[in-house]
Amino acid sequence: CRWSTRCAARSAAGSSSRLGKPKQLLQYNGKTLLQIAIDAAIGSNANHVIEVLGANAEQVSGEIDRSKINTVINTDWEEGMASSIRNGLNELLFISPATDAVIFMVCDQPYISSDLINGLISTQKQTGKPIVTCDYGETIGPPALFYKSLFNELMHLKGDTGARKIAQQHRNEVVTVLFPEGKIDIDTVEDYESLKGLN
Repeated sequence: CRWSTRCAARSAAGSSSRLGKPKQLLQYNGKTLLQIAIDAAIGSNANHVIEVLGANAEQVSGEIDRSKINTVINTDWEEGMASSIRNGLNELLFISPATDAVIFMVCDQPYISSDLINGLISTQKQTGKPIVTCDYGETIGPPALFYKSLFNELMHLKGDTGARKIAQQHRNEVVTVLFPEGKIDIDTVEDYESLKGLN
């Protein structure tokens, strides 16, 4: 199977308006949050890593190592999450038309890891389920794997609707892996200060 991941879809394209600065470039353990996500994807068993940038694209792209990834600029980022999903998946299928699955990630989960991404891949292979997402304990969320049978639905998402909508519509086809640290994301200055306090 050809497993592919696109990295940091929603958060790398958003404006970080609540934070007041590009969250992608916030530092944690000596790396930017976006670089943490990229490194996790590169170190996994996925074949391709695609970064989707929108707001602040020029500033963000100049601060990360892009040597092993493909970058897409989402000029429709103000539409919301769906535009980043479509842009990233389009690029992935252009690079690798035979791709079997895609993994969507965001850039504001500081505890993302290659092992977690590999767990999504291995769980899909073991169960045959078309959707593998993460269980935070009280809710589910990214990173999440979608098999190619759902690519058409992903390409028809609109507005500020993420892939969670498709998972909700296919509840019986979803399996999860535990990622309790996934509930820690960075949307506000207070979130970031709390994260630094945990270090």
